[in-house]
Amino acid sequence: MDLVWSNLRIPVEEDVFLTTMMARKLKVPEHSISGLRFLRRSLDARKKPHLVFVYTIQFSLEVPRTEGNRILARVTGLKEAPIEVSVIWTRPTNSLIHRPVVIGAGPAGYFAALTLARRGYAPLVLERGDSVEERTLKVKEFWDAGKLDTESNVQFGEGGAGTFSDGKLTTRIQDRRISDVLETFVKHGAPSEILYLAKPHIGTDILKDVVKRLRQEIVSLGGEVRFRSKVTGLQTSLGRLRKIIVNGEEEIPAEAVILAIGHSARDVYKYLYDMNLTLEKKSFAIGLRVEHPQSLINLSQYGVEEHPHLGPADYQLTYKDVRTGRGAYAFCMCPGGKVVAAASEEGGVVTNGMSGYARDTKIANSAIVVTVGADDFPTAHPLAGLEFQRSWEHKAFIAGGSSYMAPAQRVIDFLERRITNSFDLIPTYSPGVVSYDLHEVLPDAVGDVLERALRVFNGQIKGFTGEKATLTGIETRTSSPIRIVRNAQGESLNLAGLYPAGEGAGYAGGITSAAVDGIRIAEFLMAQFAPIE
Repeated sequence: MDLVWSNLRIPVEEDVFLTTMMARKLKVPEHSISGLRFLRRSLDARKKPHLVFVYTIQFSLEVPRTEGNRILARVTGLKEAPIEVSVIWTRPTNSLIHRPVVIGAGPAGYFAALTLARRGYAPLVLERGDSVEERTLKVKEFWDAGKLDTESNVQFGEGGAGTFSDGKLTTRIQDRRISDVLETFVKHGAPSEILYLAKPHIGTDILKDVVKRLRQEIVSLGGEVRFRSKVTGLQTSLGRLRKIIVNGEEEIPAEAVILAIGHSARDVYKYLYDMNLTLEKKSFAIGLRVEHPQSLINLSQYGVEEHPHLGPADYQLTYKDVRTGRGAYAFCMCPGGKVVAAASEEGGVVTNGMSGYARDTKIANSAIVVTVGADDFPTAHPLAGLEFQRSWEHKAFIAGGSSYMAPAQRVIDFLERRITNSFDLIPTYSPGVVSYDLHEVLPDAVGDVLERALRVFNGQIKGFTGEKATLTGIETRTSSPIRIVRNAQGESLNLAGLYPAGEGAGYAGGITSAAVDGIRIAEFLMAQFAPIE
């Protein structure tokens, strides 16, 4: 019988052979246990420094059914594994005339394309930026010398924005497609532990190779991936998509297009608005990047500055401001990482966090952000949130000397509203920082809430506002400020054949949820159209 055992608790320091321990607890021969598979592993640190791993595992138990039933009744946390239900795909009666097009090579785009390619649709993927290999060189040039390529940067290019982050795969959604996403990542070179860790991550260094291998599978299955191919317009007739325009001149016939543009394609939002597609303003969050010595975070979370059996610690922090009703929270926390420049437009400073798989820089960073919404935006225009982002990014650019250097400040100086004379912990942001009062690059309401949130967080993590805590600004690209509204079949409300997907469409938030949404939208397309005959 196939079983799942949850809440299996093992001290971190205990070097234990699981099958031996399981056999002892179940009172069965060790050889009767097979097919052991981790479903989840989390850390219980409530009684630090005594830390415990909490496992959920699946395995096969070869015992008579009557004995198995007795074991199920006796052992807490043990149950029969659910029977997996396969999704049956039925071929639609309508066939495509032209191959489907996927716009964008981020997680939503690539997983949509991969889903289509595995079903024989041979999709064409168009990406405005470079391949991940070329993109890495462009990003390095920006970080080292402040030379920005507005089409190939941390936001645009193969792999999407998450490639130059931490490769975090944590998601709050519950969806059958999550396991498909994680297994696909592992197949293409991600560490197998992402299949069961409570907070899985790949790391920028490994994710770059994974992304390249995803591309190679799409191509091997008959798909095509083109870089430096920016979709600059759509041609329609009678409410249906007919062609797409690439680089302002090439016309590609297409009746089914998945639009997976990411959350920073502001030019695309503009021409969709001009085409009268239904767009909605969406709340998001803005704030600053905070950095601490990783040892400080480890001490708070583990009870020791460095644990021999654990990697660098992370944290999750939330705050509800009673005065304004706004929420503040830690976002995109990167243990053992660094703060990076993530601008995609000239004249703006944008920060983000990044770390490799090893998370070994000894510096922890996270965005501390505050929610903003329609009442904060200058007008009621559907693109007002986008302009709100842009205006504060430009103020940060000016504050940094108009050279893509970023304004920065010690946390204690931010709280006292004074300029920082010297940094106890040098900000890791490249191309560099300029000492500045960060209140000047934030809306007043956001700065006030951040002050109160930081003081509360200091009560939860001792030293959070200490002398070695630094802030760099500004963080604005937490999620899309726009939702491209779609119907129950996954299409734009106003344009048949256009399937908005992922973060840029306003229906996802992070690598895993974007990939899941890409698969979902590909399924909608396949439910309507069969491959070219």
